[in-house]
Amino acid sequence: MYDISVPIKPGMAVWGDEVPVEVSPLLTIASDGAAVSRLVLGTHTGTHVDPPAHFIEGGDAAHELPLDAMLGPCVVRRFSEKFEITASHLDSAVIPPGTERLLLATPSAALWDVPGFHTNYTGLSLDGAQWCLAHGIRLVGIDYLSIERADSPTAWGTHIRLLRAGIVILEGLDMRAVPEGNYVLHCLPLLLEGGDGAPARAILSDRESDAQLGAITGKE
Repeated sequence: MYDISVPIKPGMAVWGDEVPVEVSPLLTIASDGAAVSRLVLGTHTGTHVDPPAHFIEGGDAAHELPLDAMLGPCVVRRFSEKFEITASHLDSAVIPPGTERLLLATPSAALWDVPGFHTNYTGLSLDGAQWCLAHGIRLVGIDYLSIERADSPTAWGTHIRLLRAGIVILEGLDMRAVPEGNYVLHCLPLLLEGGDGAPARAILSDRESDAQLGAITGKE
């Protein structure tokens, strides 16, 4: 199994105007017999999902996202392109017909090791988003903090194109340890009612380990 989530911690990179992460003690074991902390973070912190409500007034919120779009067979493809992945790049990536969940691994994952927020990450182009629509993609994910480059000339067009079509966007991944291939994605965002986004835990398993887990739990 591969945990492709980014740890949530104070000082981690967040989007330029997002609230920084804070974890502060409210109770301690020494003084109160139990430890309880106060957690402050934005809805788009670290590994998270974007629902339609992120960009579309009246769109579905985080708690309304379909679970079956975030759980199931998944394809990981690695791209060397910096700044933008286009439809042409996707055409060349030999993505199997019928793929519903697609994760884009890019050089941007290395930015998690560099303090601060960086805008020179790789995103998906508008025609790349259209490619996802045309090929029946239900979820598309990428490393670092946005599916779309920070200086996008289309004014968040990639986000809007995907979200209007009901495609779940999964951002803030770290897939540096993951080889290209076919996996099973387990992505469970917080059940945040009305959320314009929600932090998530995202795990990749291969089919063999998924079968072993099913045998342990008694589920096929």
